[in-house]
Amino acid sequence: MAETARPRVWLAEAALLLMSVIWGVNYSVIKYGTTVVLPLAYNGVRIMVAAAALGAIALIWGGPAPSRRDLLILVALGALGNGVYQVFFIEGLARTRAGEAALVVGASPALMALFGRMRGVERVNRRAAFGIALSIFGVGLIVFGRAASADNGHGGSLRGDLLVLCGSVCWAVYTIFLIPFTSRISGWWVTALTIVGGALVLAVVGGRDILAENWMSVPTGGWAAILYSGLGALVIAYIFWYYGVRKLGPTRTALYGNLQPLIALLVAWMTLGEVPTSWQAFGAATIVSGVLLTRVQASEAS
Repeated sequence: MAETARPRVWLAEAALLLMSVIWGVNYSVIKYGTTVVLPLAYNGVRIMVAAAALGAIALIWGGPAPSRRDLLILVALGALGNGVYQVFFIEGLARTRAGEAALVVGASPALMALFGRMRGVERVNRRAAFGIALSIFGVGLIVFGRAASADNGHGGSLRGDLLVLCGSVCWAVYTIFLIPFTSRISGWWVTALTIVGGALVLAVVGGRDILAENWMSVPTGGWAAILYSGLGALVIAYIFWYYGVRKLGPTRTALYGNLQPLIALLVAWMTLGEVPTSWQAFGAATIVSGVLLTRVQASEAS
């Protein structure tokens, strides 16, 4: 049994590594995309593309559909995790630096551990509690460091960072409440229905911008960004995420999310010219240190 389980663990880890790369690159892709398309219109269309693709996949390979009750709950959870979260995320990212947003999102694993403890699905000892506090302090360094910084000419803003932080809270709560469903419902249906829930929210919130956008004038790069953010980040990467949650659990899965900020910083530096600031360096160090403390406890408990 151990020999058959190990390849599955390796496969899940490889999938999560690729997921981190896809999501890390996605910050710069979205940052570019929202300069040529209205942010809510951009987000609404990419979510709808993802919902259509995942819905088709679930119908073909997802097996029996969930019960009506589970279906409604998953759509509602998706409205929070893929709808409200995306509104905060896209509006925040449009107002701040791609690398800075990624660092704020990097505190999500610690937030998951905190909310998981409140829900009784995670055990948090003193070391993990210190790690959570350290990660949140790291976010504070980035957010309030931005408020004290005079370097606002590079696209960063306190408002943008706070919006991204609100989105990270939504994502953490959503992930914790999703755990029971990942063990008894096909991952195809979980992924599809939660994305559909997000698409419904964004159709309402971003409907006006979607209709107002002149889609015929959107450059090829803009469409490529929408497809990457929709099919890459919300279909392929989300499938990897849910697979990891099911095979490794939410805590170990979140470990791979720690790579996102570092990848995002590097890509934003190379493609957008966003040179990392001292606040980002200090914030990144404290966030990663805090999350690693939280993960160490998870490894010992598993």
